[in-house]
Amino acid sequence: MAAKPPNSKDKPESRDKTIAINRRGRFNYDIEESIEAGMALTGTEVKSARAGAVQIAESYARLESGPNDTPEVWLHGMHIAPYAQGNVFNAEPRRKRKLLLRREQINKLSSRVGEKGYTLVPLKFYFTRGVAKLELGVGKGRKTVDKRRAITERETRRDLQKAAGR
Repeated sequence: MAAKPPNSKDKPESRDKTIAINRRGRFNYDIEESIEAGMALTGTEVKSARAGAVQIAESYARLESGPNDTPEVWLHGMHIAPYAQGNVFNAEPRRKRKLLLRREQINKLSSRVGEKGYTLVPLKFYFTRGVAKLELGVGKGRKTVDKRRAITERETRRDLQKAAGR
């Protein structure tokens, strides 16, 4: 087999492999900032996640106190289906999972979530360079009126793009 020439016209492969996206998260919340967090997973969970058996639609993140009252970020409600070939080593599908963040990031998130109305919303689960990552957004809940306005804006943008394409 011949190797690809360095100047080939093929599109370079993306290093990120998106597994699950929480579309409702961006619809139900005004996301003001997002942060990338690692995840502590077991071996069979990683194999199952690589196969795409992940759902983050009903999940949420929460700050909890860890040992010595240090704050930690935990993800609740994320569903990773049991691995088919994993026997007794399969973990519970909806167990809480620890998010791996630096101390400064956790302190920044805790100050933001401490403000009234802000919450941590999981937006996207993906693998980058072989490591499981979660995009976590800090957002404020939208009211129904705001959701309708977002739908109207999206439809207007779509109509303008169609008109420009003609």
